[in-house]
Amino acid sequence: MSEWTPAADPAAQARYQVRFDVGLLGVGRIAQAADVLVWADQVSTDAAGSASTDGAPGSIPAEALAAAPDAVVVVAALHDAAAVAAWILAEQEHLGRRAYVAIVAAGRTDGGFAADDVLAAGAVVDALTTLGIDDTSPEAAVAASAFAGLRRAVAHLATASVSGREAVSTGADPAALRRDAIGDASAAVRVIRPR
Repeated sequence: MSEWTPAADPAAQARYQVRFDVGLLGVGRIAQAADVLVWADQVSTDAAGSASTDGAPGSIPAEALAAAPDAVVVVAALHDAAAVAAWILAEQEHLGRRAYVAIVAAGRTDGGFAADDVLAAGAVVDALTTLGIDDTSPEAAVAASAFAGLRRAVAHLATASVSGREAVSTGADPAALRRDAIGDASAAVRVIRPR
């Protein structure tokens, strides 16, 4: 009987260039051998409990960074998904080989499902596919399909989701949350840990 290795674990999605999972456990499953870790977090919550969509570095748990020690790390949301995909393509060109990408929907702090984060992750996968980086795991394909199928409703869904409603209840402006869910290909990429 062969010994178990992370590469042999189907949950690692290692045979695919673009992988998708959810939360801290997801980072541990798919990001160990990744070149790029994309932390998809549509509405971040700071230590004081205030909602933010600016992707401040503090919004990425240290455990997520530790689980992908060799990866460059970027934060993505719906508004900058296309810019993140273009940045990943440039990173791949810099590497001179395929860049292996782990896209992780941050999820809720209580471990619950975060529709807005899955849509943000799906937007990145969809944008990568448009650029020709289309060797996606089935999990990544499902996230991309969720985004593509709901593309016209994502601004509403980002505010109507549990995370969006919680953000509004703590003082976030609903109009700002909707604006932050509209794609902007010229948005600045938020690199948390460069190469």
